[in-house]
Amino acid sequence: MHIAPYENANKPIIDIDDTVVPLNYFNIVKLRRGEAFEYQVPGYETCIVPATGTVDVDVEGVRFTDLGSRNKDVWDGEPQGVYVPVGARVSIVCKSDTTETFVAGARYDKVLDPFDVRSSDIDMVQYGSDETKTHRKIKHILGTKYHHKVGRLLVSELFTVGQGGWSGFPSHKHDTDRLPLETRHDETYNFRFRPDHGSGLQMLQREDGKPGDAYHILDGSTVCIDHGYHPCAVLPGYEMYYFTILGGLSQRSLVQYFQPTHAAQIETIPGIKDMIAKFR
Repeated sequence: MHIAPYENANKPIIDIDDTVVPLNYFNIVKLRRGEAFEYQVPGYETCIVPATGTVDVDVEGVRFTDLGSRNKDVWDGEPQGVYVPVGARVSIVCKSDTTETFVAGARYDKVLDPFDVRSSDIDMVQYGSDETKTHRKIKHILGTKYHHKVGRLLVSELFTVGQGGWSGFPSHKHDTDRLPLETRHDETYNFRFRPDHGSGLQMLQREDGKPGDAYHILDGSTVCIDHGYHPCAVLPGYEMYYFTILGGLSQRSLVQYFQPTHAAQIETIPGIKDMIAKFR
């Protein structure tokens, strides 16, 4: 499902118990200097990631100050985040002129401890190549290194390297719990483009060998992936970024099932096996 860009007025774009991706939660919070936003999400653990600007975060009295260092856009420096336990009361206060802050969530039933992730803690992997039109970089905010500190939530930022090309290829899905072949993980994206008048394409093929759907994605588009194979592409001459939320049904580690038609290309894309391992 594609949700076109709109002014959400700090209200969840993907709320709890969503009909398409019930394992996910997503909000975009926009504040000016000194303004505060408070939230509490029962039944979901969350992660606060400033897209731009700097915020102070209070999680049930535990304070994390000066979170976020990017000014212009998501390409302007490294991400930072704060993990928020299930149902915790949170306050976000803007310390910069403005902030646009992502709040990502996944359904979970245990309360863990809050912690922050600073730029030096980001786990980065780069894979693909210009020749295979798959060159991209992934910055894991809540990745494998926090496996024992987080319940079901995976949070990453994905960037195309260079202008144009494909991401999420070879086509894969993760909509069914059938270990060891595949896990059920709902997924939500929020896209950005540089320059911001760029755009791209999100494919969603429900069944191998049959026609699927395609969505024209713009700067600020949100896409929810409930089931099916889902590669995406950016127009030549533009760079693409997408904030990625994954919520697992029965486990945190993601096991992707690659579309049989294209699975052989795993062997042709440099570094892709390292990329796959970083989600487990």
